[in-house]
Amino acid sequence: MVERLRKFSAILAVVAGAGWLTAAPTSAEKAPPVVASIAPVHSLLAGVMKGAGTPKLLITGGGSPHAYALKPSDARALAGARAVFWIGPALEGFLVKPLMGLTRTVFTVELAGVEGVIARPRRPGSGSGPDPHIWLDPVNAAHMIRMMVIVLANIDPANAVLYRKNGSGVMAGLAGLEGDIREILAPVRAKSFLVFHDAYGHFEKRFGLKSGGAVSPGPGRPPGARRLGELRRRIVDQKIACVFTEPQFTPALATTLIEGTGARLGVLDPLGVNLEPGPGLYGELMKNMARSLVECLKRGAG
Repeated sequence: MVERLRKFSAILAVVAGAGWLTAAPTSAEKAPPVVASIAPVHSLLAGVMKGAGTPKLLITGGGSPHAYALKPSDARALAGARAVFWIGPALEGFLVKPLMGLTRTVFTVELAGVEGVIARPRRPGSGSGPDPHIWLDPVNAAHMIRMMVIVLANIDPANAVLYRKNGSGVMAGLAGLEGDIREILAPVRAKSFLVFHDAYGHFEKRFGLKSGGAVSPGPGRPPGARRLGELRRRIVDQKIACVFTEPQFTPALATTLIEGTGARLGVLDPLGVNLEPGPGLYGELMKNMARSLVECLKRGAG
């Protein structure tokens, strides 16, 4: 809820000025090396670290966290980091073994397990366990930021006040962002749609959207002929307006799926593939998703 985010931001602002350090540094010292797995996490972390340093981003160029292969430069960055922030094994399975091999001096923070982060189940037929795309709910993002501030202040006390101040500012921005997205989505909240894979439950629940399900039965698993037939009938019967693919996936399958149904194709980007990494990416990613939904659904069937 927007009000919940405002309260959370206010609490962190109080903590920032509560005298954990006697005074803010006159100029920020260089931050220790910190690594983020995916662009949305990197964006939130970069906002907290602004003025002290820039975190290293592992997955760039539109790579999927479900199928990423660690490069030697990535392994060196992990080995030299003081902290690594990732979602968890359900999303970045490639990180499980490398993180286990790091020394105890490296903080490894599994954000999906952070206190307060909402765990939502995957939709039926899309795999077991919770949906790992937690950053698509701004309330979850606020809890992730809280943990980032705590860890950074612990490993870098010289910049602790700066991290707390920045964290408070980023969370205040999340409250406004949630309100903006609700306003953008208002005209299409009752329209039904399909997504390419089960990545949007957190976004759909937070903003009250009407999803008709996912095309793929799981990451990297294309639907079979029987499932495609069922989905085509669902599109017609439920008057589904749009089917959304993602930038890194070919739309050929989705094009075949909607042929003759009256539904339209759209694109959703939950990772910010085409955005410049940095503090501004998260907000732009979230607004772009809302705009993409509206652009397709306002013109689609149903």
